Amino acid sequence: MIGSIVVNGMGNNPLYEKSYAFALQIVALYKELMLKEKEYTLSKQLLRSGTSIGANVSEANGAISKADFSSKISVAYKESLETKYWLNLLKDSSYIATNKADKLILDADELSRIMFSILKTTRIDK
Repeated sequence: MIGSIVVNGMGNNPLYEKSYAFALQIVALYKELMLKEKEYTLSKQLLRSGTSIGANVSEANGAISKADFSSKISVAYKESLETKYWLNLLKDSSYIATNKADKLILDADELSRIMFSILKTTRIDK
């Protein structure tokens, strides 16, 4: 389970806090991959998608309409799926240990489930 971090300005928003904590883990892994493994390409993709989850959740918190909110959460959800892809690729290519990758994949799954649940309740049928 993703650790909880209280971030100034976001009050009590579990999804924001979890996605922020996840982003911090991704940044740490990115640094490790750059320094220890000299891996620059896949790790950059992971950094972009893994930190984009929280950025889009943050944007959703400032949404001006239900449709805007749903759109931003949808993008964050898709970024979590992409992040799992990069984590699996890095694991299967032996850049990161299986246990480390699997923990982060579980964390990304947790975020995905939360966002999918939000999308089901806020979805606008056309």
